Amino acid sequence: MGKRQLGEMQPFELVITLIIADLATIPMAETALPLLQGIIPLLTLVCIHYFICMLSRKSLFFRKLINGHPIILLDEKGVNYENLKKVNMTFNDLMEGIHTAGYFNLEELLYVILQTNGTMTIVNRSPYSPLTADDMKIKKAPATLPMIIATKGKLVEENMKVAKIDEKFILENVKKVGINSIKDILILTINNNGKIYVQPLKGKFETVDTNYKQGDNW
Repeated sequence: MGKRQLGEMQPFELVITLIIADLATIPMAETALPLLQGIIPLLTLVCIHYFICMLSRKSLFFRKLINGHPIILLDEKGVNYENLKKVNMTFNDLMEGIHTAGYFNLEELLYVILQTNGTMTIVNRSPYSPLTADDMKIKKAPATLPMIIATKGKLVEENMKVAKIDEKFILENVKKVGINSIKDILILTINNNGKIYVQPLKGKFETVDTNYKQGDNW
């Protein structure tokens, strides 16, 4: 089912998960039951899930049939009570979802959409949208992506190859903040702009600006 959390599963996936959990306990509790008879139903459910997902990816009709489709609970006219009834929700359920998303006033919202996995997507009205740097014509520094280079006293060789740095480069820069050995590092990251974040095994973290110029590698 991938790396999705329990709350992000489709309804049929949650059902399969619960069934698998029940089936898995049978061969463990019934010692007289052959292990193979307990494994076959589990493998059958895994195969069923695989084929359902495959059909859902290839067929829009089948995807709607199995997963359903998003439903608009609130639009520019206000709360859509008919859609609320279709999904068996009350006004309290709607308000709880809105509050969880960080909104409290219905007049600030343009759309509230209930997704097929049960989560709510909220689009607020333009006058209530937060100002952005683009709105204020402010130039911001480009976003960066830190990469872990060392953790618990060990270097991450794979990431060092991507970043095209070596142990000598790391030691030259961490010595600036009083760290003399890789073994003394709890965690060290470097971002695209060459800024190092390093935290020793004991003590507060430090940041180091370097002359690193290979940030386009990742």
